[in-house]
Amino acid sequence: MPEQPIPAQKAPFPVEVEEGKTYFWCACGRSARQPFCDGSHKDTGLVPVRYTAQKAGRVFFCGCKASGKKPLCDGTHNRL
Repeated sequence: MPEQPIPAQKAPFPVEVEEGKTYFWCACGRSARQPFCDGSHKDTGLVPVRYTAQKAGRVFFCGCKASGKKPLCDGTHNRL
């Protein structure tokens, strides 16, 4: 069974993304490169979530790791 993710912070990470670029969101909360994966999930049973930007602009990646819209923030951090 996978380990539980560790909340990286109780707020989203605003990131300027490039259209068509693929990003790998850290699902475990252990990455030193938040909100992106650095391989720290090894042996946790958790895997990063692939996100390909549909358009350029600012998106808000989940920081609490509990969003129902992973990898993006859905406001769940306000209820933790």
